[in-house]
Amino acid sequence: MNDFSTVIIGGGVSGLTCAKYLYDKGMSFLILEGSDTLGGRVRTDRVEGFRLDRGFQVLLTNYTEARKILNYNDLDLRYFDSGALIKAKKGFMKVQNPFKNKAAYFSMAFSSVGSLSDKLKIRKLAKQVADIPDEAFFSMSDTDTLTFLKEYGWSNQMINNFFRPFFGGVFLENDLSTSSNFFQFVFKQFFKGEVALPSDGIEEIPKQMSGMLPKEQIRLNAPVKYIEGNQVFLEGGEVISADRVVIATDPHTAANLLGEDTAYQYQINTCTYFSAEYSPMKNQRFIILNPDRKGVVHNICVPSDISPKYGAAGKALISVSTQGLDKIDERQHIARIKRELFEWFGAQVNVWQHLRTYHLTEALVKFQAGTEKQNLKLGENLYRCGDYLAYPSLNGAMQTGREVAEMISEI
Repeated sequence: MNDFSTVIIGGGVSGLTCAKYLYDKGMSFLILEGSDTLGGRVRTDRVEGFRLDRGFQVLLTNYTEARKILNYNDLDLRYFDSGALIKAKKGFMKVQNPFKNKAAYFSMAFSSVGSLSDKLKIRKLAKQVADIPDEAFFSMSDTDTLTFLKEYGWSNQMINNFFRPFFGGVFLENDLSTSSNFFQFVFKQFFKGEVALPSDGIEEIPKQMSGMLPKEQIRLNAPVKYIEGNQVFLEGGEVISADRVVIATDPHTAANLLGEDTAYQYQINTCTYFSAEYSPMKNQRFIILNPDRKGVVHNICVPSDISPKYGAAGKALISVSTQGLDKIDERQHIARIKRELFEWFGAQVNVWQHLRTYHLTEALVKFQAGTEKQNLKLGENLYRCGDYLAYPSLNGAMQTGREVAEMISEI
């Protein structure tokens, strides 16, 4: 039997964050990760030389928690252009962030994405949320995002052309039923920061975090069977005794370890990757949004335009995202994507090669109006962390990991 001060079950972002803050306080810990790699959902696969993030993921550089713990220079961040392209009946409409590019005020004023009044309201909301502390958003009264947008006065044209495809892509749902508090929090992040990718893939985030920790205090391929008091029982029969136990796993695993019958509701996302001889984006590093949410293509981007390392042998990497598909026939799904994008980009789509499809049935825990932050301390020596306990984001995962570490270090 081995003895440790704190055992952290799970080596995802929240577990790594907890470990980092404990380490900085000079406190001992052991991370037990059930798989062969750290990072949880924040992973990047290598397929035929391409780097494929497991689902379309980005880093919002204004995240308070990320700025506390990550070294952005060492991540070699590469940035999207600020704004988005919106598919129109003919071509695309460009919506830029006027707070990043003063010339965007002129282009937005004459775009058909919404009325001038709609665009002025964007500026108004940005000023309102700019100085609100991140935590304060989640203590305000809320409603669903769609109701908030309507009550704020945006037109249906603006909601359907911009807010639904853009924030529907962030929330991974098309009805905008997500809490308006989370909407305002995310709105602030987009307007105050940048949208970025580490040049070598999104998994460079947990790699950097694990590199801050002693290797001997991290164990991979160490699935936990159950916990009993301060003892942790591994699948292989080993028993580890600890002063404290932190559960930093996905919601299902956490519920099983705790003996809970908690049923979480999830948003579904399907991310499909293609290789192409060249990018269809013509040197524009935007995400393209599709206002027609009945289509199979909800948004598209070219990660290799952001960082060439995502591509391979001079070829471009295309990422196509779809929300809400309960089931998927991969061949039919790929064919539908190509038919739709043929209308967007023409015959070049016919020669795109499918690389991999990620059908994520539990991409994010739903965060609807009235959702409250859950307790992180479950007992005298038992804790848990993870974004599902606060709000679904990298920032939420890091925040809960930090808060648990602070609770432990104050003992």
